[in-house]
Amino acid sequence: MSTSEPGSAAISGRSGTVAKIVGDADCVHRGGYDVLSTPSVVRLLEEAAMAAIEPAIRPGQDSVGTTVDIAHVRPSVRGQSVTARATVTAVDRRRISFEVEVTDDVEVIAHGRHERFIVDDTALEGRLAEKARLAERTREEQGTTA
Repeated sequence: MSTSEPGSAAISGRSGTVAKIVGDADCVHRGGYDVLSTPSVVRLLEEAAMAAIEPAIRPGQDSVGTTVDIAHVRPSVRGQSVTARATVTAVDRRRISFEVEVTDDVEVIAHGRHERFIVDDTALEGRLAEKARLAERTREEQGTTA
């Protein structure tokens, strides 16, 4: 294992948890109620996964989500408490796999799996700068603005 890879023994089985109260910004309106949106569920599980691996992230590194495969099986209404839990199930060099579950104060509302990849900040920043440059050039060619 290189010095840029997380130690699998250090994070295997480790869990991260994030809890919040469902607010207006987290919701879509369905059936006369403001309910937790699926993108908000994904954001919560990503935050839980990042919390689980935070001790393994070295200075100059970060993690990016690469796979999300969930079933959002039950609604949560505005004002309910929701908790996302992500548990590390595998580490393959820089790729980290998780089992994820989101519950509200009544039941399980989502479950599935998630993967993150450890990246070097400098390389990521370079790719993002290039993407921003290309996007700006495309907007200029199309006559649109951001």
